[in-house]
Amino acid sequence: MRAKEFITESERISLSQEVARAIPGTYIIPELPNSDFYKQYRFGVALAGARGQIARAADSIPAYRFAKETPWGENQIVSAYMDPDIGDDIDYALAEIGLRGKKLISTMTSEESTDVDKVSPIKGFKGYPK
Repeated sequence: MRAKEFITESERISLSQEVARAIPGTYIIPELPNSDFYKQYRFGVALAGARGQIARAADSIPAYRFAKETPWGENQIVSAYMDPDIGDDIDYALAEIGLRGKKLISTMTSEESTDVDKVSPIKGFKGYPK
């Protein structure tokens, strides 16, 4: 006797349909691939702020503008911190693999942000008497 002769099921439903019934309110996002971890991270950040943004809009408070892309995203970055002439090496390496083009997205020197106070709010003094 074969198993199919004594194992009977009332319906034949694919496993995915049964699983779909067990997990309530589950969405897929076809535009967000599992292999793109940076996009997943940015989606998570945007999702975390979604309700706050919606509430601000309802209260006529200007919303924070979440940029759709950032230059720091999935791009390979190379810092010139230890070698200011690394740009020539980058060009050479890119040519070796058939690519070209780099874009400087920061200053070549380390500088404070324009909104950082550079003067101490504490007034200096000569010290305690000896």
